[in-house]
Amino acid sequence: MTHNINTILFDLDGTLIDTNELIITTYLHTLDKYYPGKYSREDVLPFMGPTLHEAFSTVDPDRVEELVLEYRTFNLANHDALVKEFPGVLETIKKLSESGYKLGVVTTKRGDTAMKGLRLLGLDPFFKVVVAMEHVTNVKPDPEPIFKALEQLDSTSDQALMVGDNYHDILAGKNAGTKTAGVAWSIKGRDYIAKYEPDYILEHMTDLLTILGE
Repeated sequence: MTHNINTILFDLDGTLIDTNELIITTYLHTLDKYYPGKYSREDVLPFMGPTLHEAFSTVDPDRVEELVLEYRTFNLANHDALVKEFPGVLETIKKLSESGYKLGVVTTKRGDTAMKGLRLLGLDPFFKVVVAMEHVTNVKPDPEPIFKALEQLDSTSDQALMVGDNYHDILAGKNAGTKTAGVAWSIKGRDYIAKYEPDYILEHMTDLLTILGE
């Protein structure tokens, strides 16, 4: 069924690298600084996935830039201490790369921060293409970032699979006409990602190898 797939695009946060604690801690730090005691862990979960500007515009439209700056400063300072790897990611990506798959990252993060995470976990050599927030006019779930990655990889939608932990990833894939895979380790839970009806749900990153017949 997937024999024509030769290109795999990955979301970064919560999919390839475990930035969940980093992101939650950073949001709580930032919000607590400006709105002490007002936000809990549960309150910031909906902010996982959208861009920082989208998330903070729901908090206070007038202070978005200030909040984003505070977020980025804390996030970079604590990045390496809080980012972890998901089991099986590095071995899977390495195997896919060795098998000749074209691999790309499509993220709503800024490119420099995305590269920092990829480098930290040794994933950077496998991704020639990283489409970040500043490379596009419209972020996921708009298909633009996926089309941009496919173009750079010299690939087409019908040869591609988009893998992610959030509805933005699944919908962006559907909007672009790729196959989609949701990851069961989404911080919002397996049932959350299943609602968006991805073609596949990965219980573990190595499931990709099975799906692709590797």
